Amino acid sequence: MYQYCIPPLKRALTNLAAILQKGEAFAEARKIEPSVLLNARLAPDMYPLIKQVQIATDMSKGAAARLADVEIPKFDDNETTFGELFARIEKTIAFLDSIQPEQFAGAETREVTLHIREVELKFSGQDYWLNWAQPNVYFHVTTTYNILRHNGVSLGKRDFLGQKRD
Repeated sequence: MYQYCIPPLKRALTNLAAILQKGEAFAEARKIEPSVLLNARLAPDMYPLIKQVQIATDMSKGAAARLADVEIPKFDDNETTFGELFARIEKTIAFLDSIQPEQFAGAETREVTLHIREVELKFSGQDYWLNWAQPNVYFHVTTTYNILRHNGVSLGKRDFLGQKRD
């Protein structure tokens, strides 16, 4: 489970940071106030870019912590700049790096319980990772990509997937 969780999360977050770097460079080159992109949404009822990044990092650290059976680090959701979002991603990756493979022993069958609004959801670790956490991380990373792409940032599939890995 460690190999199916931690390396993909780190890759998704690393690629998210690279996508945000392109957004920041775009704003600078076009003399666009960064807050315009950081607060952009795909639709009025969707979260803005900042919240998409916050959720992607929250889902990543939450998944890793739940599957490793450790406490989830608490981050304040107070980012307002690209730099602060980069720091949040770095902090999340540092947390992922602190988790050791042996902490995932039995993770596939570990019971994971979430309280979403007034609903309690129960999963096995494997079901939680495959059907809840992983899709949510990719949804919010993809939505960040889409917000920037929609606003004119030159991004392609390679940016989402990242560099070729050996």
